Amino acid sequence: MEKRRADIIAEQLEERIFDGTYQDGDRLDEVRLAEHFGVSRTPLREALQRLARSGLVELVARRGAFVRQPGPVELMEMFEVMAEFEAVCGRLAARRISDEALADLHDANEKCQAAVEANDPDSYYAENERFHAIIYRESGNGFLAKETGTLHRRLQPFRRQQLRLRGRMAQSMGEHRAILEALEKGDAEAAATALRGHVAIQGEKFYSLIATLKSAAE
Repeated sequence: MEKRRADIIAEQLEERIFDGTYQDGDRLDEVRLAEHFGVSRTPLREALQRLARSGLVELVARRGAFVRQPGPVELMEMFEVMAEFEAVCGRLAARRISDEALADLHDANEKCQAAVEANDPDSYYAENERFHAIIYRESGNGFLAKETGTLHRRLQPFRRQQLRLRGRMAQSMGEHRAILEALEKGDAEAAATALRGHVAIQGEKFYSLIATLKSAAE
């Protein structure tokens, strides 16, 4: 499915925040950005709202949008909570997942593998999101799935960026296989452990990514 214009703009702004083009505290001028991207202010504002949900931008009434980089402690805290949320989803899903959902996970993994072979992190991330969303849903706990999905969206740009590290997609693919194997066996604790480790590794890899981007920007 073709990406929405607002999503494309949000991802390009993410890149500029991560590579140091926009620094913490910088004001994002809506008029100039709309002209730059050749769009009206409506999709631009949607993009800024998406970035605000992930914590990369702060929207201040009557003042505009400002870049806000989460500090390392805040970011690690979010990843720690995300890892535990996903572990609980995996534990419950191992007991409740349907055969149809398992087939959907296999399909998502096959498409992830194709993205690894094509060295296409954006396509990998799209299928990775689908993979995780299936597990959230199959937990059978609507409240947990909603809260996990909310935090997932908050961490979306960070989870997406870490896939650009050398070898990370292939490593993530191996983790997906371990998760799926545990779910197929109905092994609740193995599924929880695999998902917890999968997300915790993302947090660690993100710090490596930030260090690399800062070095490139200096």
